[in-house]
Amino acid sequence: MGDFSRRQWMGLAAASAAGNTAAAVPRPNIVVIMTDDQGSHDLGCYGATDLRTPELDALAAAGARFTNWYSNASVCAPSRAALMTGSYPARAGVVTNGQRLEPHQKTTATLLKQAGYRTALIGKWHLGDTPDTLPNAHGFDYFYGFLPGCVDFYSHRYYWGERGAGQVNFHSLFRDRREIFEDGEYLTTRNSEEACSFIRGAAGDPFFLTVTCNAPHYPMHAPQRYLDRFPQIVDRERRVYAAMIAAVDDGVGDIRRALRQAGQLENTLFIFVADNGATTETRAGLDQKPATAGSNEPCRGYKLSLFDGGMHVPAILSWPGRIPAGTVVDKVSMTMDILPTVCAAASVKIPEGHVIDGRDLLSAGSSVHFAIFWENGKQRAVRKGNWKLVLDGNAYDRTPQDNKPLAGEDSVFLADLSKDPSETTNLRRAHPQVVDELTSAIHAWYTAVRQ
Repeated sequence: MGDFSRRQWMGLAAASAAGNTAAAVPRPNIVVIMTDDQGSHDLGCYGATDLRTPELDALAAAGARFTNWYSNASVCAPSRAALMTGSYPARAGVVTNGQRLEPHQKTTATLLKQAGYRTALIGKWHLGDTPDTLPNAHGFDYFYGFLPGCVDFYSHRYYWGERGAGQVNFHSLFRDRREIFEDGEYLTTRNSEEACSFIRGAAGDPFFLTVTCNAPHYPMHAPQRYLDRFPQIVDRERRVYAAMIAAVDDGVGDIRRALRQAGQLENTLFIFVADNGATTETRAGLDQKPATAGSNEPCRGYKLSLFDGGMHVPAILSWPGRIPAGTVVDKVSMTMDILPTVCAAASVKIPEGHVIDGRDLLSAGSSVHFAIFWENGKQRAVRKGNWKLVLDGNAYDRTPQDNKPLAGEDSVFLADLSKDPSETTNLRRAHPQVVDELTSAIHAWYTAVRQ
């Protein structure tokens, strides 16, 4: 099946609204799963042939696979701020790693909890470690996971502190606000077990469950049973990466089975998305060399870059009876669209006067953004239609010349993504009026989201 037609979009919205206002139909459950540093190419349903992701492929076959979905950032914490708030990272106050999601920010969990939903976050938080910025302070009834950007998958320790900064390494695994110790337990598997336990304990109440996986973010750890699934992959880095994604895929299957056993699969909106593209960071590679495991093909660039490889990510939505099976959606969408979409599905209104930037994907036509924007450090970028402009871009590729800011002519880089999805040909001189228009749009956006 091709893209949703306007009639299908309107029918989906109408079915959602009617289903949630009829007393006989329960409000839908919501499950959101986010992976970490996963390449835009690295699922079977997105073209990978060496990986095996049968559960995620089945999820896509049962619903909608998005081909123009973008993260709101090319790095972890800002992307998660957009997921939580439905806003650009700057509006949410988190434009780089290390910043906290402040207490006044309204999250999807906050809004749904006020509407009677049970809420849980399983996995990575990375949005604050003070009492008023923890998940339990941001609307989540239950939290199992860790607070920094990553932890060792078995010891659950953060080993990437700077000498002299006061915390070279530390343990981070919590149940709600209490530190717990589960040394030797593989974290991806534990995340899935906790998610299934939460579903089983929901006792018929509508719930909002977010599972933010650490995989396939470094450190590159996978149990032998998953490595054994990929004997054909000779490259060590790629094999571990494939095994880590396979563990996530198994977890998706476990969660769907738990929903089915609870009689809730048909009444659950299931969303899968990655937080940003695959990385080339040496911390994810071998022998202090840039990582080679993840693939963002055919996009240019990697994590941290504002070329498409940094933010163009896989995304799947499934809602039996509401989203037609086998749908492929090419509308430009972003992670910040999840909050308004979830709220619409649950018939929860955005508070009057509360500004968000996302669009409800269930409403006809509203998922089409006039333009979308990004920032990372000195980099700025915008996509409007098929035009993509990157200012002071850096591909963060694996070679020294491709891992530094572009200079000269290419410091202003214009591409037509309909003809050049790899952003290889700079059209700035051929279309100067487009460059002027998009540059002005970036400046206006940059000012607006900081007001």
